[in-house]
Amino acid sequence: MAIDFKQDILAPVASDFAAMDTFINEGITSKVALVMAVSKHVVEAGGKRMRPIMCLLAAKACGAEDIERQRKLAAIIEMLHTATLVHDDVVDESGLRRGRPTANATWNNQTAVLVGDFLISRAFDLLVDLNDMTLLKDFSTGTCEIAEGEVLQLQAQHQPETTEQTYLDIIHGKTSRLFELATEGAAILSGTPQYRDPLRIFAGHFGNAFQIIDDILDYTSDAETLGKNIGDDLMEGKPTLPLISALQKTTDEEHEIVRRSIATGGTTQLERVIDIVQNCGALDYCRQRATEETESALQALDALPHSEYRQALINLTQLALNRIQ
Repeated sequence: MAIDFKQDILAPVASDFAAMDTFINEGITSKVALVMAVSKHVVEAGGKRMRPIMCLLAAKACGAEDIERQRKLAAIIEMLHTATLVHDDVVDESGLRRGRPTANATWNNQTAVLVGDFLISRAFDLLVDLNDMTLLKDFSTGTCEIAEGEVLQLQAQHQPETTEQTYLDIIHGKTSRLFELATEGAAILSGTPQYRDPLRIFAGHFGNAFQIIDDILDYTSDAETLGKNIGDDLMEGKPTLPLISALQKTTDEEHEIVRRSIATGGTTQLERVIDIVQNCGALDYCRQRATEETESALQALDALPHSEYRQALINLTQLALNRIQ
């Protein structure tokens, strides 16, 4: 049975989701017109709003009835996510995200960086209103780790000797950490500390699987589906798992081609590298790792009581993995 995003994941929290969306738009109001214009542009360019949905589902899965505060938290998470994307696009000099022009391409780097700063500051401004010290501490530590993950990624650029462990450290900060904040934050606000660990562990593995799958799709889908150009990561010399794995599975000339393409970046050998990655078994290894991470995520959810909300989290996890089936 195919999982339908709207029906099997969003439906149980659809009304909360709508209220959260309104809160985001109220949250990004600013006295400075440009700040608001850019914020609106980037928030609207957002994707499926997976992190806030996960926050709402986690809150309900913890047994919370009235989740007004968790709706605010979900909005805050989406604002933080958006801010990190805006900064990422500047760092990566991206012109497109999900097929739409990025803020730095529409305005300029200076504007994008500063509006990203505004969104982070605004998110914390709203977070303080929730008046929960445990939550605030979790988020301030977490956002530091997200920034560290991005710096770690920058440091690994053009480094062919990057290990799988370093890659996992990078994606934990870059991707998984915000998923963890979304679910663990929901447990904190719901007054169910016993579900903090299971939900954090679930989200951490979910985030890892999600990023590995994204990195696989770089080699198997077209720009239309991906919303960005194939080979973008390669051009920037980012050692993602398919490349790290390809280096372990190749010898001689092929090994050297992959190694050099990470070291120098650029796309002169793009076709050849894609070919090598697709044929050396690297993608099979990545699929296996994504499946393992998915299984660990699902296992962690066993600690939560049965509910349609827990089931929706399971569905979301399966749907993410299905992108590579």
